[in-house]
Amino acid sequence: MSDAYDYFRSHAIAAVRKARALPPGVSRQKQRTVARVYHLLSREAALKPNVHHLEDFRAARRVERQIGR
Repeated sequence: MSDAYDYFRSHAIAAVRKARALPPGVSRQKQRTVARVYHLLSREAALKPNVHHLEDFRAARRVERQIGR
């Protein structure tokens, strides 16, 4: 396994846990979507390392930060 896989996977797990803690609603749905993005990025990173996914990761992080507001 690559470091990128582990990194994305840990973010996916944390995002799922955060979504489960939120009350039902729009914020929870957005957080679950962010978790799905992290999961997909981890699956892509497991197949081959690719720096093109960094922009996707940064976009997911921005959305996750906006959910908390």
